[in-house]
Amino acid sequence: MESKRQQKFSRLIQRELAEIFQRDVKSLFTNVFITVTHVSVSPDLSVAKAYLSIMLVPDKEEALEKIKLNVKAIRNALAQKIKKEVRVIPELIFYLDDSSEYASKMDKLFNELDIPKKPSSEETE
Repeated sequence: MESKRQQKFSRLIQRELAEIFQRDVKSLFTNVFITVTHVSVSPDLSVAKAYLSIMLVPDKEEALEKIKLNVKAIRNALAQKIKKEVRVIPELIFYLDDSSEYASKMDKLFNELDIPKKPSSEETE
């Protein structure tokens, strides 16, 4: 269970990373829509795991690799934004968040189920 301090720090990182992806490093990722869905932080606040939802791109893994290659630039942009609020800028680790894809897959499976209707009381008599 995360402490209040970790939760507050992870919300700060999530908010700032979202802004960085939308405004600051948009030139690195053209025609890609990146959303930061969740950030979890280690107890000592030195490592932040960010889960990203990537849209408008055919190969999400390739886009994630491009993000990982530019992690230094992203961390530097994050440092410029939060340097007055924190002592240590966390190491950033990015993961692909596939929860929306999983939810749509499950929704599709539920829609394909053939559930017979319950007979009405008039039909049983």
